[in-house]
Amino acid sequence: MKLRFIWPGKTKDEHLRALVTEYLKRLQRFVRCEVIETRGVAGSNPAGVQKESQRILDAIPANSLVVLLDVQGREWTSHQLAERVRSWENDSVKEVAIVIGGQDGFSSEVVSRANQRWRVSRLTFTHEMARVLVLEQVYRAYTINRGLPYQK
Repeated sequence: MKLRFIWPGKTKDEHLRALVTEYLKRLQRFVRCEVIETRGVAGSNPAGVQKESQRILDAIPANSLVVLLDVQGREWTSHQLAERVRSWENDSVKEVAIVIGGQDGFSSEVVSRANQRWRVSRLTFTHEMARVLVLEQVYRAYTINRGLPYQK
């Protein structure tokens, strides 16, 4: 299986970027993974959201299972996420694309492309912080599934 994390723009905060790099390195012990940073759009406007959303859609391979970070999604515990990862592996899912939108969200086309919608928390985080949280939780899911002590 391959995990593809897709989000608009680069992670500007150097500390968060270092954490993204660290969790990607840890994850690669268990699964092939990559980050795709599409070009973001400056300013808040509907045309910008459309452009950003189209770039995200273009980055998603046709046969990927798409998990969209969405405030309207379902919250999962770490163990529920681990179970989802296990089921993706057991069902021979070749690629999972985990998509994090920009600050203004995404178009309805991106939402309709999602197979699953995941809300990390009821709290509000910056999109850069959400990237780190997602990577950490996916790493945690793998450690849970492998019975490693990190998850405790």
